[in-house]
Amino acid sequence: MITNFDFLQKINKDLYEIIAESEKLYRDKYFEQSMTQTRRFAEQICKDVLGNFRTNEKTFDDMLATLKDKSTGSEEEKEFLDDLYFIKKHGNASAHSARINKDGITALECLKRAFETAISYAVYYKNSSKNILNLHYDIELLATGIPNESLADEYSKVKLKTKKSHANNDRKISKKEQVYSKKTSQKYRKKLPLYWIFVAVSFLISFVIILMIIFVK
Repeated sequence: MITNFDFLQKINKDLYEIIAESEKLYRDKYFEQSMTQTRRFAEQICKDVLGNFRTNEKTFDDMLATLKDKSTGSEEEKEFLDDLYFIKKHGNASAHSARINKDGITALECLKRAFETAISYAVYYKNSSKNILNLHYDIELLATGIPNESLADEYSKVKLKTKKSHANNDRKISKKEQVYSKKTSQKYRKKLPLYWIFVAVSFLISFVIILMIIFVK
């Protein structure tokens, strides 16, 4: 089944399988288990990024502390660490909770942050294509296993619909103009004789008045 993390398959298959299982758990409404699995994913990413810098770290907290110490302070690293801390916190809470809270919102946020960490891991730590930075988390894909239409597809559909709408409006306007022109023509044809009769009468009256003026003088 397609997942939001398919780009990870060629980069680190083990990480991909961990997070793919997390999405599956979420889709089946096992939200707490999904968060716990997402935490496992984050811990493995942290371990992989540390690589040779690892010494005596035994816990996720230890690894995060070392990773923070090694950070150069860039914005990307800050976001990367922030996402890892968030996932760890909620993953721990779900793993040690005495009851099932069915917190789908927090579980979804954990998956989204895992997605961001996966992108940073791929691009900044594994030198993958920067095109990965353009990926967005698809909630519809998470829920159904079917990818949502791309924005380009949606834009094309809207554009085509708009063109058809404009074409129909143009045809309607053109038809109205033709009807209006025909009616106007008929109207003027009907009024034309009356107009010339009025002109002729006016001319005759004016002519008579002029003659009277002349003869009176």
